Amino acid sequence: MIKNIIRVFFVLVFPVLGFSQNANDFVSTREMERINWMDFKAVVPSKITTVILPTGTLEPHGVINNGADNTAPFAIAKTIARQTNAMIAPTLPYGITGSLEAYPGAFQITEAAYRPFVKQILEGLVKNGFRSIIILNGHGGGQTAVLTSVAAEVAVEKHVRTLVINWWSFASDETKEVFGEDGGHAGWNETAFIQAIDPTLVHPEKYTGPEMTTANPAAGTWTAVPSPSSILLYQKGQGFPKFDQAKADLYYKKVTDKVANLIKDTIRKWDMAGL
Repeated sequence: MIKNIIRVFFVLVFPVLGFSQNANDFVSTREMERINWMDFKAVVPSKITTVILPTGTLEPHGVINNGADNTAPFAIAKTIARQTNAMIAPTLPYGITGSLEAYPGAFQITEAAYRPFVKQILEGLVKNGFRSIIILNGHGGGQTAVLTSVAAEVAVEKHVRTLVINWWSFASDETKEVFGEDGGHAGWNETAFIQAIDPTLVHPEKYTGPEMTTANPAAGTWTAVPSPSSILLYQKGQGFPKFDQAKADLYYKKVTDKVANLIKDTIRKWDMAGL
């Protein structure tokens, strides 16, 4: 009963929280797919030169949504866009999924297809007037290396500034601070992050306990394809999903604040150096 009340409250309130953040902004919306071309022309690049590109994939995440790797970076981008004075590019929702690709609803893009596509997206953002491109990535594995490599290529070739942030790794200290232990793929940290964004995407009734999890193996010990679990713990015995709303909300605030501060600090230093 309580859970149903929380879900109804969230459905009623979240649209207000999500779409009222720019009510007093100088631009009608921070989302590139929602803005009119004339409004875009009026602010880019004269008033806005930074863009955030959320990237993720579709893959299983224990008892949260398959699109958690898309949900998380897009939510961060919406939360921090105004304070970092950035536009938000449409999320790239398909990625290099890897060993979880066999699970229902997962989607795999090969590196051969992904790399040039990402590069053309970044080049399109440059063409549209952005000088600082922030890739806010929600998915690990081989995708992180590809994004880092492509971003560096575009920065050199197009004389722009790029920053790639893998939010869950960047927030590892906050994970241990808030939860008192390490996390995992679809572990307590990622599950809590989605719970803070949209609790209707979290299904604690489907969590049957530690048997749903597997600890990541030490390097060189063993590998399994497909992965035996969709909840993969960074350390054995740590990061089992729990469903504490207060800790979820605190974690979300700490992570988004940290990401925003990194972006602002990096841009400030680029500008100071005349880059």
